[in-house]
Amino acid sequence: MSQGGGNIPVLVLKEGTNRNSGREALKNNIMAAKIVAESVKSTLGPCGMDKMLVNSMGDVAITNDGATIMKELDIQHPAGKMLVEVAKAQDNEVGDGTTTAVILAGELLSKAESLVDKNVHPTVIIEGFKKASEKAQEILEKIAIPISIDDDKTLRDIAITSLSSKGINVAEDHFAKIIVEAVKQVTEKIDGKNVADIDLIKVVKKHGKSLDETELVKGMVIDKEIASSQMPKIIEGAKIALLNAKMEIEKTEFDAKINIESPNQMQLFLDEEERMLKEMVTSVTKAGANVVFCEKGIDDMALHFLGKAGVLAVKSVSSSDIEKLSKATGAQIVASVKDIRADVLGKAKRVEEVKIGDDKLLYVREAKNPKAVTIVIRGASNQVIDEAERSLHDGLCVVRNAIEDGKIVAGGGAPEAELSKGLRAYAVKVGGREQLAVEAFADAIEAIPLTLAENAGLDPIDIMVALREQHNKPDSQYFGIEVSTGKIKNMRDLLVIEPLRVKQQVIKSATEAANMILKIDDLISVKGGGKMPQMPPGGMGGMGGGMPY
Repeated sequence: MSQGGGNIPVLVLKEGTNRNSGREALKNNIMAAKIVAESVKSTLGPCGMDKMLVNSMGDVAITNDGATIMKELDIQHPAGKMLVEVAKAQDNEVGDGTTTAVILAGELLSKAESLVDKNVHPTVIIEGFKKASEKAQEILEKIAIPISIDDDKTLRDIAITSLSSKGINVAEDHFAKIIVEAVKQVTEKIDGKNVADIDLIKVVKKHGKSLDETELVKGMVIDKEIASSQMPKIIEGAKIALLNAKMEIEKTEFDAKINIESPNQMQLFLDEEERMLKEMVTSVTKAGANVVFCEKGIDDMALHFLGKAGVLAVKSVSSSDIEKLSKATGAQIVASVKDIRADVLGKAKRVEEVKIGDDKLLYVREAKNPKAVTIVIRGASNQVIDEAERSLHDGLCVVRNAIEDGKIVAGGGAPEAELSKGLRAYAVKVGGREQLAVEAFADAIEAIPLTLAENAGLDPIDIMVALREQHNKPDSQYFGIEVSTGKIKNMRDLLVIEPLRVKQQVIKSATEAANMILKIDDLISVKGGGKMPQMPPGGMGGMGGGMPY
């Protein structure tokens, strides 16, 4: 609103609109982002704590996975929401490092705020951060260690490094072995490069037993029962047909009326239906198939004939499962029963129905060189299984990244300490006011080893002094914090390693989010567009049920 000629107020924005501009808007946004980053800080590293998230329905999630925490927090502030997007992008792109990305974004903004207070313009800071980010990528490439897809031990160590900070670290060795085996199984060479599509690794969660009983099935596990009790429960030497059609009598597409005038005609009609269904079953058995997975329905009469022929059939299988079965067994998906031939069948050593608790699952085991596999997670409670699934996802992603890129870096805050050292040296060359922004970036990156030390109950100042001192010596790029002893040690020797891609994406995501928030100098909020949710019972504690920041 402004005063026009003759002191008449001129309304430009809708009445009741709030507007913060300039430094006030910037500080408001930075404060929100810092609070969001602070909420996940204590979860970083192997000594990180968990969060218990309770949503409005009363469902409980116990996790230290940054992406899950960010998703569950119902953040209202627009700048805070941008950090949630950072976590999502990090999770979608590389699957791990979500907490690190959020903490780094919050720290970059905190350092930028100090520079703004010293009258450094946000545009200068943004430019400095961009240069620092590009230089950081160069340094990371320089300190990266090449690895091979056949180096199972190193791949297992990468998985263990990711899992050691999760809630399932009691079974990390068992899970790491499964993860490496599964990712290697679905990896294919495309244009001379290794490509691992982890969507081909199906995860089935079943309550009961313990995490150590989690198993990798070299084939598929379908959450379905056998279609008829007359059918065999186990088929050895399975020949599998995948059908994307009904095994039923097709209804005509146009309206038709059949006049039946005598019981004989009725009988003939039923006999003809039976003959057609029998013919369908004969097509299956003639081709040599003894297992049928059907995406659509199967007539009861057809099920009876299939059972008599000793064929195991499963109906209403989802299209994604049918596709994975095709990848796992080598079977071709056919659109008609008539198309089932010996050359379109897939093979597996064994197909069996297994009872787990109250549920029955169908296991397709030991397929020949399957390009789709299944991991069946077991655990004592639903919370344990859910956290195991989240940890498994991170583990699968880091091993995939390492296999596809063939490069890794040390963990334990070692790359961050090396980046900080390299950026301080680079800042002098940049010169001018942008030098301050590059130095601020170097300081912000040190927040990662600092937080690791804090979460392990160590003195962060002593640790940082020792870490900096070590990194000023030659050939010390792999030295980081061993949280169990509080000593600075060679992380490569301790087998604490991470994929290069995770660290690269952390720098990219955090820099982009920080720069976007720094570019905003006006915050205009229109009232009535949607009410802020009330604070949940128990104040800030009810995080999952809507925690407005």
